[in-house]
Amino acid sequence: MICEYSLKLLVIGIVQGVGFRPFIYRAASRAGVKGYVRNLGGSEVEVLIQGNVENVHKFLHLLASEMPPPARIEEISGEETCIDHLSEFKILPSLTGMGRRSMIPPDIGICEDCLREVLEPGSRWHGYPFNSCAWCGPRFSMMYGVPYDRANTSMRDFPLCEDCKQEYSDPENLRRFHAQGISCPNCGPKVWLTDNKGLKIQTKNPIATAGQLIDEGYIVGVKGLGGFHIAALATNEEVVAKLRERKNRPSKPFALMALDIRIVEKIAYLDDVSRRLLTSPEKPIVLLKARKKHLASLVAPGLDVIGVMLPYTALHYLLLKSTKDKFLIMTSGNKRGKPMCIDEECAFRELSSFVDFFLLHDRRIVNRVDDSVVRLTEGSPVFLRRSRGYAPMWIRVPLVFKKPVIAFGADFQSAGAVAFEDKVVLTQYIGDLDDYDILTDLERYLEFFVKVYRINPSNALLVVDKHPRYTSRLAGVMWSRKYGAEVMDVQHHHAHAASVLADRGVEPGETRAVITIDGAGYGVDGAIWGGEVLEACYRSFRRIGHLAYQPMPGGDAAARNPVRMLIGVLSRFLSEDEVVNLLKKRNLIDKLKHGEREARVSYRIARKSVLTSSTGRVLDAASALLNVCYARTYEGEPAIRLEAYARRGRLYDDLHLPVGERDGVYVVNTTEAFEYMLEKLDGDMAGLAYTLLFRLGEALASIAARSPAARRHGVVYVSGGASVNDIIIRGMRRRLEEDGIRLQLQRRVPPGDGGIALGQAVIASTLTE
Repeated sequence: MICEYSLKLLVIGIVQGVGFRPFIYRAASRAGVKGYVRNLGGSEVEVLIQGNVENVHKFLHLLASEMPPPARIEEISGEETCIDHLSEFKILPSLTGMGRRSMIPPDIGICEDCLREVLEPGSRWHGYPFNSCAWCGPRFSMMYGVPYDRANTSMRDFPLCEDCKQEYSDPENLRRFHAQGISCPNCGPKVWLTDNKGLKIQTKNPIATAGQLIDEGYIVGVKGLGGFHIAALATNEEVVAKLRERKNRPSKPFALMALDIRIVEKIAYLDDVSRRLLTSPEKPIVLLKARKKHLASLVAPGLDVIGVMLPYTALHYLLLKSTKDKFLIMTSGNKRGKPMCIDEECAFRELSSFVDFFLLHDRRIVNRVDDSVVRLTEGSPVFLRRSRGYAPMWIRVPLVFKKPVIAFGADFQSAGAVAFEDKVVLTQYIGDLDDYDILTDLERYLEFFVKVYRINPSNALLVVDKHPRYTSRLAGVMWSRKYGAEVMDVQHHHAHAASVLADRGVEPGETRAVITIDGAGYGVDGAIWGGEVLEACYRSFRRIGHLAYQPMPGGDAAARNPVRMLIGVLSRFLSEDEVVNLLKKRNLIDKLKHGEREARVSYRIARKSVLTSSTGRVLDAASALLNVCYARTYEGEPAIRLEAYARRGRLYDDLHLPVGERDGVYVVNTTEAFEYMLEKLDGDMAGLAYTLLFRLGEALASIAARSPAARRHGVVYVSGGASVNDIIIRGMRRRLEEDGIRLQLQRRVPPGDGGIALGQAVIASTLTE
């Protein structure tokens, strides 16, 4: 038999779980080529096509121009070959062997076609809460492993009925042919309602009944796509107060879910960018300026923004549709400091004291995936949390890892990562690692990606934060002992700098000016850093400036209590009695647990306390002084509330933060800002807040502008959790524009600690060359 010209392709990207194989089958049929397509065990797809040159070219044109909406091709490699004549084109069974690593598909919000089928009377999916197709639905959250086949997901518990089998086998069915997650009311998951002890409630329509109960003021736990939510009225003060009391969540804002854009516009202000984000397939929570008259005041106390998302499953849509307001609180289902529940056992154990009822289903959630959160900083989308819809898509970086890297991130609002080739795969949002269960989750998901991407931990480089007391560091050290792998520590703000440089595609060896502003990071001098200007490349960094050191009376206690931090700052220029009298005048003494005694002790220990250049701690102290926030009940609370308060104010022209020089390093005098504010407390205090934020950004930018790297490249980069603050960024931009220098923020990963593993990975790679 004479062999015929053939072309074998290996396709890498988001090509599993998105209808890619059915698309290839249809393209091959239209082009008149023979061959096969199949999934491989690295999440890549192998395609063999056989035909004449004209038909092969037609196939390649279709491949490039008509991909399914969720698919993304990042790389195609091909080789010409000559094999025996083939008679047809087939979709072959998947192989577990890996040719090349490819992307694991993230969860995708319900598409318009599936939602229309759910809402359409007479459709066989009418009212079905789990409708999905090749273009949408759960992916990563229900995956046990790769390749992405039904047998490797929790949908394996639901064999297809005859109708679904027919659609699955029909090449002309654009959205269901070989779609692994499809189902219908006859063969798919079922939903039911229980009380908070798990006793089943008899009702013909559990979702509608749950909506009715919510309208009556009850609180309902909802098993969703990547975990449990807690749903409640957002318009009833008593209900919101009850939820806060039960959940021990005094002030952290609750996320909302609204039926559609029309409803969102009733409760928040929208622009084109936020509208696109809300309606995107990723469906993140987006922070929007609130129309507060439609909301209970306790939804987001002290803030002028609310976090809103659109329903990303039919279940959520049907629930919202059955309520009177058409929007609800939809907050994560977890105890404070604990991971979100993903199964009934956890829900009954940990959430039954919060909720009155549960809306449950029998599709297993395999991987916890919290909702992603995005805000607009000076009009640009910035991640606060990168999770559902985005994770675990990889980040391509401008270097090649000579050996795999496993990065353990930081300790707060964190994520880990694995890295190989020119790619970094961040885990989904993990959380604060001071809880054992969250630490266990970090290790669990790192192990998942190590397994999926065939990384041998013994041959990998482990990288951790330099802080000696970080739990993530201890986890990395334990892995090093377990696997005999090398472990390396990386300074926190160098990792932030490397993260934004990699995010922005800066080449190895190039030194750039980077501003890193956040709450805390262990400095090379033993102090707590957090208001830094660096000249950095991936291999090294040099500190060229920072905010002045301020004492933290009691260390971490000052981070938890802004009044303590204020005492530390005031101790720089006031006597003990002057500080105590000021606190009394500002009604701040009673914000300390032990009153005046604690104030005096804090003052006396200030000069012996750990020092910090943290932006977050300066904002904490200002928040207390201006009577904005007296306690940190969630990460970043004083700074977040200070930003909201400052938006009411105006810029004071006569306050500028002096920049001095000490031992060749520029230092911003933040103490002088507090001296200025004390003189103006009878005036526009919101203006004081605005001015402090603006001038902090301006002063740090003035240092960065002096860097030869900034002048040479015409750009300064900014990272760290405080770099999402509109007013700080506005101050930086205005100052840099005076010198014709651009400011670039992070775009693909969070600038806070949720993106720090990216920086750790690229630093580790260059240090091992």
